Amino acid sequence: MRIAVIDMGTNTFHLLLAEVVGSTYQVLYRDRVAVKIGQGGITEGIINPSAIERALTTLKAFKSKIDEFGIDKTYTTATSAMRSARNGVDVANRIYKETGIEVRIISGDEEAEAIYFGVNKALDLGQNPSLIMDVGGGSIEFIIANKFEIFWKQSFEMGGQRLLDKFHRTDPITEKELNLLNDFIEKNLNPLIQACRTFKPKTLVGSSGTFDTLSDIYRINEGITIDKDATELPLTVEGFKNIYNQLISLKREERLQIPGMIEMRVDMIVVAGALVHFILEKISLDTIRVSSYALKEGILMKTIESILAAKTS
Repeated sequence: MRIAVIDMGTNTFHLLLAEVVGSTYQVLYRDRVAVKIGQGGITEGIINPSAIERALTTLKAFKSKIDEFGIDKTYTTATSAMRSARNGVDVANRIYKETGIEVRIISGDEEAEAIYFGVNKALDLGQNPSLIMDVGGGSIEFIIANKFEIFWKQSFEMGGQRLLDKFHRTDPITEKELNLLNDFIEKNLNPLIQACRTFKPKTLVGSSGTFDTLSDIYRINEGITIDKDATELPLTVEGFKNIYNQLISLKREERLQIPGMIEMRVDMIVVAGALVHFILEKISLDTIRVSSYALKEGILMKTIESILAAKTS
């Protein structure tokens, strides 16, 4: 059976095509496009017309690939920007009308659970609780879990695009903006801080684009080579802090010159980095691990699980 998973993130749309055989799968094709559907409207709770057109153009291209590979079933999820937009359902209906792709707008809780499934496939989380962190454009998901179970999870509607719009208005970011940002983070992440006091994670596990880029910068800087199919990517706490101190001191054009930086990350990586820095300092985490799997792989794993369950029932 051939399955397509489309992750309509606030910043990036991902396409994953896979051949599923029993409980295993082989990736046939991957793609990602910086659609930025939250740009210019997320703080007002709307997907604006230009963002809708970018989404349609990208999804039509994805549909061509889906048809080319003879996909049997397509699973499309939309996250923070769509679920918080007043016209989110209307946009989903228009997408279906123009592309035939049925979009399911998922809750933050569903998003966090799917991220756990993806990360748990990529890494051996072990028996001790880890704090999984996924920084999206519209929301951040935190999950405290080990390899066997989720102890706590929550989605916060304060992702990179929202924080960029609200706090990063000077380039490079000013000390005043960073202080306001940190105050905002501390005020809004109190449930997370309390949960960490209860479950005491010592390892931060990052997933999705921000952590991919931080790892790429670290890896290139340290001369580390990895397998192209690696599911765990290199990064250390010290390495992150060195990168973060560099990011907050540079203008956009200068950040773009950092080896490993990509244009689709260059704007939001400063506020996303500030989020990671706050978490490391506030919760006193000892180590960082980076998962190359996230939401889309989690959706795929959950789908395979449901297919197997249906066959045995």
